[in-house]
Amino acid sequence: IDVLMLNDEHDKANVNTPCAFLQLSINAFDYNCHVDLIKLLRQEGKLHRLRKARQKMSELFPLTEEIWLDWLKDEIRLTEDESDREKVYELFKRAVKDYVCPEIWLEYVQYSIGGMGAQGGIERVRSIFERALTAVGLHMTKGASIWEAYREFEIVILSTVQPPPGSAPSQEQQELLNAQLERIHTLFRRQLAVPLMDMEGTYAEYSDWADDGVPEMVTRQYRRALQQLEKGKPFEEALLVSEPPKLAEYQAYIDFEMKEGDPARVQIIFERALAENCLVPDLWIKYTTYLDRQLKIRDLVLSAHERAVRNCPWTMGLWKSYLLALERHGADHQTVTDVFEKALNAGFIQATDYVEIWQSFLDYLRRRVDFSKGKKWSRELDELRAAFARSLDYLKQDVEERFSESGDLSCTIMQIWARIEALHCKNMQKARELWDSIMTKGNAKHANMWLEYYNLERSYGDASHCRKALHRAVQCTSDYPEHVCDVLLNFERVEGSLEDWDAAVQKTETKINRVNEQRARVAEKEALQARQEEEKVEHRRKAKADKKGQKKSQKVNRTGDKRKADDEYQMCAELPSKRLRGEDDFGSTATEELMETESGLFGRRAPPRKTEPPGFRKNQRGSSEAPQQPQDVSKEQRIDENCVFVSNLAFNLDDPEGKLRALFQGCGTVQQVRPVFSMNGVFRGYCYVQFEDRLAVPEALKLDRKEVDGRPMYVSPCVDKNKNPDFKVFKYKTAMEKHKIFISGLPYTCTKETLEDLCKQHGTVKAIRLVTNRSGKPKGLAYVEYENEAQASQAVLKMDGSMLENFTLSVAISNPPSRKMEDKGVPSRLLGAAMPRQPQGARGKGRTQISLLPRSLYRQSTPDAKAENGTISAPHTTETDGVHGGPGTTSPDTQSKSLSNEDFARMLLKK
Repeated sequence: IDVLMLNDEHDKANVNTPCAFLQLSINAFDYNCHVDLIKLLRQEGKLHRLRKARQKMSELFPLTEEIWLDWLKDEIRLTEDESDREKVYELFKRAVKDYVCPEIWLEYVQYSIGGMGAQGGIERVRSIFERALTAVGLHMTKGASIWEAYREFEIVILSTVQPPPGSAPSQEQQELLNAQLERIHTLFRRQLAVPLMDMEGTYAEYSDWADDGVPEMVTRQYRRALQQLEKGKPFEEALLVSEPPKLAEYQAYIDFEMKEGDPARVQIIFERALAENCLVPDLWIKYTTYLDRQLKIRDLVLSAHERAVRNCPWTMGLWKSYLLALERHGADHQTVTDVFEKALNAGFIQATDYVEIWQSFLDYLRRRVDFSKGKKWSRELDELRAAFARSLDYLKQDVEERFSESGDLSCTIMQIWARIEALHCKNMQKARELWDSIMTKGNAKHANMWLEYYNLERSYGDASHCRKALHRAVQCTSDYPEHVCDVLLNFERVEGSLEDWDAAVQKTETKINRVNEQRARVAEKEALQARQEEEKVEHRRKAKADKKGQKKSQKVNRTGDKRKADDEYQMCAELPSKRLRGEDDFGSTATEELMETESGLFGRRAPPRKTEPPGFRKNQRGSSEAPQQPQDVSKEQRIDENCVFVSNLAFNLDDPEGKLRALFQGCGTVQQVRPVFSMNGVFRGYCYVQFEDRLAVPEALKLDRKEVDGRPMYVSPCVDKNKNPDFKVFKYKTAMEKHKIFISGLPYTCTKETLEDLCKQHGTVKAIRLVTNRSGKPKGLAYVEYENEAQASQAVLKMDGSMLENFTLSVAISNPPSRKMEDKGVPSRLLGAAMPRQPQGARGKGRTQISLLPRSLYRQSTPDAKAENGTISAPHTTETDGVHGGPGTTSPDTQSKSLSNEDFARMLLKK
């Protein structure tokens, strides 16, 4: 209502009211809306409403240092009498409980000095100073301000007890004077024993102040503190230069102090870390665990637990630890119950969290019951049974309504209840009722549940109920029926009569036969599915082989037709000169043999003799002399277990066999290196390396990504893809890795050393991987692995958007996209059939498009007519003297049938 009234007032004043205020009237747990409301009320000067708003927020959340200081200063300004001062004192006591804040403590002691004139005021001020020193006196950077304020206060007190100049003090005054001097000396000595910033100045001040000089013991303590200060300075400097929340820096500082072993210093660094990381549950768990196991101081431990659940109420583990701490330190029953009720309203995020918190509370209630006296009834026992019943109702109603499950599938709470009734209360009837309820909740098919019930009956029941439980187990169990049958037979061997034995044998045989029949049907069904799948695979394999053979035969036929046409064209070109010389017609055997030699060596078309480009025969002879290498390694030659596949090598690599043999010789005895060449003798950039022993393969795989002639060499296991079509070689994870970061936007000149120097400022760097392309050139990307998630998160916060060599870096947690098969889209051969390809070189680069043949002899080259995978594309038309359809153009009829010698002669005579 206050919020809505305030909104109305601001609307009348034409002030834009944030919509967060309306949200606060709906959701009282909206932290940001509370903060906005307090700011607005403070601006308006609505002090009464402002006090209520702050009070409400402090009941729900721990307040930050800024909010507390504003609240305290406002209340101090309103102080009029002593009763108001007491209210401010109470407010200070609440403020210092939330977090350890030196500024609040300093404000507290300064305010208390203003009331030193009241009765007992000086002792009260000293008491507050001592509490402040206990809380923040060890703060290495800010603790000195409390020490100095305390010392200055005592020096002022000293001036009030000193006699006037020229008069001798009385005995009483002298005693007061000596006591006050001793207090100041003690403060100096205590401060110099604590490692604090600017200790040298304090030591010099004490040297000037002390008439007899600094005692030797104080000097030794001072030097020891200086040594501790030097050890802690790197961590303090790291905190000074880093930005909030500084979690990684605090974690390192905490680990250092825990190794040093000073509990007081460990406590202060934990408190400093939590002041800036109050919403990190793991940090609270680590702190409370340390206090429970090391300090064990009641007020300190319970205060830390209370603050932990206020800051992270959604974390069940903190509530569970809080309940144990309350019981451990003897808290009254009502306090423990109140904390448990708050835990139920904390809003856990999993159904199992509610099961665990109920188990913790029930364990506490069970420990309150005194079973040693053999009483069958007590108030604590009734409370325990009522809590068990309430827990079952709560899980069934509240938890299932929220999470669609109770979180206790195996009925753990009911099992514990049944065991307590059987063991402590000797109430087997209640235990059996509970187990009947457990079995009706879907647990009857599990053998382990029946065996648990059987063990309970065996321990606390009788043989008759054991037999009934086992018979029911044999009938209902579906996961491990043989084991249950064996337990029943063994039981009857020890406990049963002959009739019981016969009944058990008949029961177990019937069950086993029924189970075997079911398994046989399932196996038959699975075998049928496997055969069907094998038939599908075999059918696809045969279809693929037939298709491949059909393509090959078509390619051979087309190559033969083209070769015949080329032969006729060549001989037709030589016809006029042959006839002038009176030579025979085109059927010369020598000519045919020569054409076969040139065109049949590697299955390629021989170009026309009269139009050979310069150096063609030299290249042709080089190709002929090049040894023909096998296109792949046969399965008979290759042993996959002893072999690795090496790829991404340079095509112009000299002596690949010798280089790779020398490279892999350190992994084991190399049996054979088989580089793969193309049909014209050009190295294809990959090979197989086979070892004599399969133990050499893991060592060889370690050479993956090693540079060979400036390119990263890829080494992977040798796997037959026909047998393992889904096998993939990718050694890096594709899921999110919270301890690893991904950096993009790096300069191409960035090295691992440069990147490591940049990243190690935010944590311990375990590994760095610079991403490169296949040629080994960097892509401006990198993955950096840290020791833990906190360091990686800190690196993302600090490095994202930073600059490196005028490049802006983009940093995020490593979460690569899933590696899916690329969409192949339309097959390339179909594209090739519809759209002619440009002539391609040896590695896919376009050849020069300048024709070196006379236009009169120009005809479409075979590469233009070939599409991908050897299919023939639509023929191209050529232009002759700028006119389409000239003599150089092939008509559709000509394409559909071969040309005779007369047709070629007629074409040339026309030209």
